[in-house]
Amino acid sequence: MFKRQAFQGRQGLFVSAKTATPIPARHPALRDALVQASLDPKVRSIAYLASANVASEQVELDAVIVQREDGPFLLDVIPARKIRDLEQEGLALIALSRLGLAPLTLTVEEIRLEPRFTNARLVWSYRGAHVPIGLRLSILQTLLDEGPMPLGELLKSIRSDRDPAPAVMALACVDLIILDLVSHPLGPCTMVRSRS
Repeated sequence: MFKRQAFQGRQGLFVSAKTATPIPARHPALRDALVQASLDPKVRSIAYLASANVASEQVELDAVIVQREDGPFLLDVIPARKIRDLEQEGLALIALSRLGLAPLTLTVEEIRLEPRFTNARLVWSYRGAHVPIGLRLSILQTLLDEGPMPLGELLKSIRSDRDPAPAVMALACVDLIILDLVSHPLGPCTMVRSRS
């Protein structure tokens, strides 16, 4: 079985529940953007496209494609942009245009907007946490039965011999639950809901 955790950070590769293959992410701003996309409920999948053909010529793209509810987008993180000469850039733009990818352009300032930036980093720090099956089922069943609820209420309702907070964060990283990381700093009032 493919072990996503084994690839995390290796040679600048990024993996998440929304990536089918490891994505080259050597720039820290791109890595932060990928973490945020992985935790964004509107993002369905994240893919990597190394190259494409334009007029029988292979063009290096090094493109990250974010599939959202409203369509596919090219994740364009400004400080992580590949430097190309004019001809290469023109061919890359033609290839991306033919693929029908609108740019989703992000600056460092947009990526670092609070509270999303700190919340996403905090949640992502639990991506490798082991979640016993009983605890996993308990958290997911509570959300299915009760619907969306504040994080503090969910944590109080879970009966476990261990702190359920790391498990909740880990389940968000594997796209089984959704945390509101945009409205407020992560805390007892953070809304949690099931992905299904």
